[in-house]
Amino acid sequence: MQDWNPALYLRFANERTRPAAELLARVPALQPARRLHIVDLGCGPGNSTELLVERFPDADVLGIDNSEAMLETARKQLPQARFEAGDIASWVPAEGEPAPDLIYANASIQWVGEHEALIPRLFSLLAPGGVLAVQMPDNRQEPSHRNMREVAQLPRFVAHIGDASKVRTDILPIGAYYDLLAAPVRDVASVDVWHTIYQHPMESAAAIVQWLRGTGLKPFVEGLPAPLQADFLAEYERRIDAAYPERADGKRLLAFPRLFMVAQRKS
Repeated sequence: MQDWNPALYLRFANERTRPAAELLARVPALQPARRLHIVDLGCGPGNSTELLVERFPDADVLGIDNSEAMLETARKQLPQARFEAGDIASWVPAEGEPAPDLIYANASIQWVGEHEALIPRLFSLLAPGGVLAVQMPDNRQEPSHRNMREVAQLPRFVAHIGDASKVRTDILPIGAYYDLLAAPVRDVASVDVWHTIYQHPMESAAAIVQWLRGTGLKPFVEGLPAPLQADFLAEYERRIDAAYPERADGKRLLAFPRLFMVAQRKS
């Protein structure tokens, strides 16, 4: 994919940061015998990393992302944290770095495949007593995302986009994540998994499209020639307008399911 657009992503910063804060609120107290080492996997422009810095002001906080544009924005926003380029699929602590006390991944690992191997691998990297905290959008079956795939399969777009079903990783059922983490071989102290369906009031169908252009729509639109990008977005907005009717105040409610998991390793 082309690089991410931090300004577009942050246009709905409050809505994007809310689940990050709610994930962090479920992380238990961390009390290692040394300075805390915290890793934000897929840190983006630093909005989630800022929450980590605020809760753990004395910790060593490291943000990892594969977007240089996002990292540049994060470094400007949070000079007190460290930010490095990296790929979640293969990330491990650098030589000489302590094992993380918290690996935190907010709305990032849905872009990474093979969760059956990824989740146990990340958990295995934790220090004793450490915590893995993950939040992922679980909205592939919502009208917002079904319509992306349906528009992508229209004849004038499909030759450029290909198989729309493969654009983003299919996440597992929530029970599968519990099983991956709760297996006795994991040396786990506790596992907490839950779903939340947010209902975001949006000003218009166009606002919903703008929200999704910063994330889910990106891989569909960016591979199209410029004239077709406009056609795609127009057709998509028409369908979104029908799928999300006006409410009593003229706004649209964007239902946004998210999956959360917090697992702590035994001390």
